[in-house]
Amino acid sequence: MDEIEKLSYEAAYQALEDVLAQLDSGELALEQSVSLYERGQRLSAHCQRLLEDAELKVRRLDEASAVD
Repeated sequence: MDEIEKLSYEAAYQALEDVLAQLDSGELALEQSVSLYERGQRLSAHCQRLLEDAELKVRRLDEASAVD
């Protein structure tokens, strides 16, 4: 498991915002920009997975409470 997969949603989102700020600065070399872009993609995918997992849990809880 890599370090991104260990991050909470909030930590991953903050890291993604940091990546975007660095990319927006325009002060990075091309290689640094590409590397940060790749990290941003991984952070974004991780955030999306965490949101999807949370949504699924909420749906299951709603379904369980509807049955009771």
